Amino acid sequence: MSSVSEHQQNTRDKVYSSLARRYRKERFFRALGLLSVLFGIACVAVLFTDIFSKGMGAFRQTWVKLEVVLDPAVLGIEAATPDALPAANVDAVVKKALQARFPEVTARKDRKDLNALLSSAAGDAVRQLLRDDPAALGQTHTLWVLADDRTDTYIKHFRGLDLAEDERILNDQQLQWIEQWVKSGELELRFNSGFFENGDSREPEQAGIRSALAGSALTLLVTLLLSFPIGVAAAVYLEEFAPKNRFTDFIEININNLAAVPSIIFGLLGLAVLIGLFGLPRSVPLVGGLVLTLMTLPTIIISSRAAIKSVPPSIREAALGIGASHMQMVTQHVIPLAMPGMLTGAIIGMARALGETAPLLMIGMVAFIVDVPRGITDAATVLPVQIFLWADSPERAFVERTSATIMVLLAFLLVMNALAVWLRNKLERRW
Repeated sequence: MSSVSEHQQNTRDKVYSSLARRYRKERFFRALGLLSVLFGIACVAVLFTDIFSKGMGAFRQTWVKLEVVLDPAVLGIEAATPDALPAANVDAVVKKALQARFPEVTARKDRKDLNALLSSAAGDAVRQLLRDDPAALGQTHTLWVLADDRTDTYIKHFRGLDLAEDERILNDQQLQWIEQWVKSGELELRFNSGFFENGDSREPEQAGIRSALAGSALTLLVTLLLSFPIGVAAAVYLEEFAPKNRFTDFIEININNLAAVPSIIFGLLGLAVLIGLFGLPRSVPLVGGLVLTLMTLPTIIISSRAAIKSVPPSIREAALGIGASHMQMVTQHVIPLAMPGMLTGAIIGMARALGETAPLLMIGMVAFIVDVPRGITDAATVLPVQIFLWADSPERAFVERTSATIMVLLAFLLVMNALAVWLRNKLERRW
């Protein structure tokens, strides 16, 4: 009797020991999973913190107040007419205003250092004033003009730091002039509307993303107009009309494979076929949209087929039972019910296309574009390529603009993904 009880006790101990080991493994696995999630969140947080800390400065810009004398003799014009203003020597007026503000600066080198504190586009404010008010010619006006990127960088990041002169981007004399502006209220940080209103520029303080925004919008418009109807039509045919044979199986396999092809391959295809064979121009939204259409089609087809499959067979049977034809059943019942999933897939495909860089680099959309494109055949660039171009520039101001453009791109991606989620929840029907 005691041996049986001892055997039961040993069995019970083994079971408890085995359970304890399994529970320990489970706790370890859960802890490992939690650590993985926390590590991923920490990496994303570090990435976003770095981007936002570098990019927030680009949304503010330094401006300097000057008393400018719009002397016709200095400007070299007799009247502020639209024909004469482009040739007006507005830079000379700005330099005269600086000399009047700092009359003690007489040496040629010091004057050059003083003039370097303002942007090369400072004279644009003078030209704009004369364009808005031609009667201002010959008068004295107070204008706020754009500061140079080095002045702007110093004000936003280095002012108040005790750095040696060889460690700074400005010399001691230039810092004294800037401090005089600050103490007299002649220097301000304002919202940088030019970041959204200007095109690209070699000068960081003048560079903006307007041309890239327009190029992205036109490229995505071409992509959407081509990829959505073609993708939905292909999905409807494969799911509702195509016979099940080796040919359709071959098509389905290749569609699934194309969804995993690296995006740069589509860029090479566009370069070889669209530009090399058909002779379409480089760096235009039309070619960019065609390439992105090829890239997003597999995603839209796969998501559209999944949406069509989710429609219950009873809907089809009911439509056919009341006398609808196969085409009427598909167009009037299946497609409307599957449309939320199709739209969600299309938006996700567009979001992926918005962030693509490699295929657009291959077709030449890496050009330096200042003017805003007005059509799909005008030279253009896009936001990811603009980021790529600015990231290669060493100036601190371009680092700010690179991060700020990434923030804008992320905002668009978040909006598009949020729209996809909203459409799915809003239009989805539960069976």
